[in-house]
Amino acid sequence: MIDQGLERKITVPSILKFALPSMVMMVVMSLYTVVDGMFVSRLVGTDAFSAVNIVYPLLSFVIALGTMFGTGITAIVSRKLGEGKQQEACENVTFITLFAVGLGIVITVLSFVFLEKIIYMLGANEDIYAYCYAYAFPLLFFQPANILQLEFQSLFVANGKPHIGLTVTVAGGLANVILDYVFIGVLNMGIAGAAVATGIGYCIPAFFSVFYFTFNRKAELHFVKPKMDWKVLLNSMTNGSSEMVSNLSGSITTFLFNIIMMRLVGNEGVAAISILLYLDFVLIAISLGYSMGVAPLFSYNYGGGNVSKLRKLYKISIGFCMGVGAVMTVGTLLFSGNLASVFAERGSRVYELASTGLMVYAFGYLFKGYNIFSSAMFTAFGDGKVSAILSFMRTLLFLVLFLIGFSVLFGVNGVWSASVAAELMAFALAVFYTIKKRTAYHYLP
Repeated sequence: MIDQGLERKITVPSILKFALPSMVMMVVMSLYTVVDGMFVSRLVGTDAFSAVNIVYPLLSFVIALGTMFGTGITAIVSRKLGEGKQQEACENVTFITLFAVGLGIVITVLSFVFLEKIIYMLGANEDIYAYCYAYAFPLLFFQPANILQLEFQSLFVANGKPHIGLTVTVAGGLANVILDYVFIGVLNMGIAGAAVATGIGYCIPAFFSVFYFTFNRKAELHFVKPKMDWKVLLNSMTNGSSEMVSNLSGSITTFLFNIIMMRLVGNEGVAAISILLYLDFVLIAISLGYSMGVAPLFSYNYGGGNVSKLRKLYKISIGFCMGVGAVMTVGTLLFSGNLASVFAERGSRVYELASTGLMVYAFGYLFKGYNIFSSAMFTAFGDGKVSAILSFMRTLLFLVLFLIGFSVLFGVNGVWSASVAAELMAFALAVFYTIKKRTAYHYLP
């Protein structure tokens, strides 16, 4: 049976319609942390807000696992569906899902055992340690569900049903918002309430997705008796390695941002960089969602040898990513003060730092969309090596080098500009590999 979701005409309306659910879904997912931050900063305090960002690298590791398995297995099964190997694709999905959840449980248990040491290692001081622990401890219970819902985001797209993934993700996001208000604003649970609200938000799409893939036998992809294929496991981890690298790099750079801003400004500096990073989650979510949405189309048409469709898809994608980048840059420049005021009181030190930082940070969006898309495209082709190189250089090496160097030379202004410089260098590298690999994957003549 041909998947009508993937077997489609390559036109701008068709592609945007197909990718829209993934874009909205990623925006909703990004709001999980942002909403927590808004409620925590307004109802608990800036120290608690800083604590959420301090803990984020730990949670980002779990997110990295879920994203890796989700994008990695999606690239594999989309190609197999394009080749007509449906049963094999279903076996692969079932095995990878079971393995990912099992690994998530192991990591969660280890995190509980070493939680105190981990929190201090992430840069917490005595002033905010209690907030960090209160947020991290309850949220860890929900991390296996987090892995599941991250994996299923991609699988719903591969299944030609991105609207279902969107619906359950929105449901989880709305639950998170409502429960944040109830737990923090009404029940006075503080920062722990934000953690529990977020965890329940994970569970809604995770549990529904398990039910859907278990009992919906008419779907192109569904759970069957698993077949342990370690080669597929390795390939899925390799294919998804760029996304893993991106998330792990995000953990490291968030840690570095926190340490540098703590040294330069103190807790207020950590709160300010938290605002920039939280807003970044939302602003890049559109590019991430688009890239995730079109990746199965690249895999499917590459597996089916549809060169003309690949070239049309690439052309549309470039135009979209560059256009979105320009809009994001202009919008952030125009509304930097309004965006900062969502988290901090106007006139406060945190507000002044964040609004100034956004005026510089905004220029990175000119390049981010293309950089994110390029990495996702090579993942879709099964070229995990190039994808991982692009992600590693963009999200870790370039950013770390510029962050350390610029902060020493220019202080706080150097912190704001480091990301822009890193994205520009990553853009040049992405263009280089795009030209180099054009004949291998036929997206360009």
